[in-house]
Amino acid sequence: MTLELARLTKAYGEFTFGPVELTVEDEVLAVLGPSGSGKTTLLSLVAGIAEPDSGSILLDERELVGLPLEDRRVGMVFQEGALFPHMTARENVEYAAASDERVAELASVLELDGVLDRRPATLSGGERQRVALARTLAADPDVLLLDEPLSSLDAPIRKRLRDELHGLFTSLDIPVLYVTHDQRTATALGDRIAIVRDGDVEQVGSPSAVLDRPASRFVARFTGTENLFEGTVTERNGDGVWVAVGDVEFRTAVSGVPESIIQGSNVTVCIHPSRVELEPADTSVDGGAGQANAVTGTVAHWLNEGNEYRIDVDIEGGALTLTANVRRPTFERLAVEVGSEVSALVPPESVHLIPEPGSR
Repeated sequence: MTLELARLTKAYGEFTFGPVELTVEDEVLAVLGPSGSGKTTLLSLVAGIAEPDSGSILLDERELVGLPLEDRRVGMVFQEGALFPHMTARENVEYAAASDERVAELASVLELDGVLDRRPATLSGGERQRVALARTLAADPDVLLLDEPLSSLDAPIRKRLRDELHGLFTSLDIPVLYVTHDQRTATALGDRIAIVRDGDVEQVGSPSAVLDRPASRFVARFTGTENLFEGTVTERNGDGVWVAVGDVEFRTAVSGVPESIIQGSNVTVCIHPSRVELEPADTSVDGGAGQANAVTGTVAHWLNEGNEYRIDVDIEGGALTLTANVRRPTFERLAVEVGSEVSALVPPESVHLIPEPGSR
């Protein structure tokens, strides 16, 4: 199955969605963006809850625009599940299923056998979402849409369901659009990620491509790249590209830099905190060709964020601050304290450059 959105637009008062061009194959496309960016509008247009002002929605070349909801073969799971409260879990799934065998199959896959005879009010949040998903899948849709179905769940339940759903979605062999504002959910479930902002799709790509090679400052910030600096390219040759951020110079691999970025270009330098390695200041580091960028600095602040530690390092006397995310073993090995001197290592392939408007 192939879902194609062509020049799709929809206006609500001062908000305009699109025009959007997007193709989704038999894959999970995680749609990631802040509140009010147009994520739910996208799902509503595909589902037929809203009609576009212009453009096409093609499913294997069949036009969906203008078709009633029941003829689209599109399944949608809402944030709260929207189960029928007067029905048991079994009856909710049977409502859409073609046979008892299909109900039993979905109950087994989604581990619902023990709750089928209970009503929604007696189920946990995770159980309700799995029943809602089973009811949607029971209709054998050609496209599956999910609108932040895990956002209201506790973190442990959300993580477990993420792990379970990834394999299930992959096995469906249909286009799946999964809307979320949570980056971890997007990267865990999405074969690709679409970043949405103010009604426009800013970037589409694999999770690693979007995180490591953001197309704009907005994408970089939204996906967690805290290290964003204004820089100027000082040299470009076959061995790499050098860019100055104040008095500090970073090198990146030439293969990842657009040809439009030349010596003298103004750029935004992006370094994801997870790509910054920290070592004790007295560690011998080879910063020559082919090696990591190495700079020294002083720990200005650190914060325990649960799974990892966020450490801010003032480089070269505070000319710039570099943020690193490290795991507990690294944090304890460094014996981090405010004022500690450390060496920060940044692999060249982890330095990403975004051209600034008007750069030459």
